[in-house]
Amino acid sequence: MDFVRVGSLAEVPEGEIRPYDIPAGRVAVAHVENNFFAFGDECTHQGCPLSEGEISRTDDAVVCFCHGSVFDLSTGEPIEGPAVDPVSVFPVRIDEGWIEVGTTATERV
Repeated sequence: MDFVRVGSLAEVPEGEIRPYDIPAGRVAVAHVENNFFAFGDECTHQGCPLSEGEISRTDDAVVCFCHGSVFDLSTGEPIEGPAVDPVSVFPVRIDEGWIEVGTTATERV
């Protein structure tokens, strides 16, 4: 799998989300308890940017600011609606202080 460098570790502080453009489209990168998660930046309910949402620490999830849909950061699956479809998730790795995101989404099993 190919990875693309999106930003430095300092650009995504603990508990925050930042949007980035990669070849597959726009992704959001979340930093939660020293883990990084990358997922499609568009809510599957009405297309609101998830990078403007909040992180739910109790569920390791992102909450869409528009209508409150909640998505699991690891799987992209909706935990609470109104969204019923998952968001894509992408592999993330850290390389010498840089955040790198896989150029294709993780396949669902």
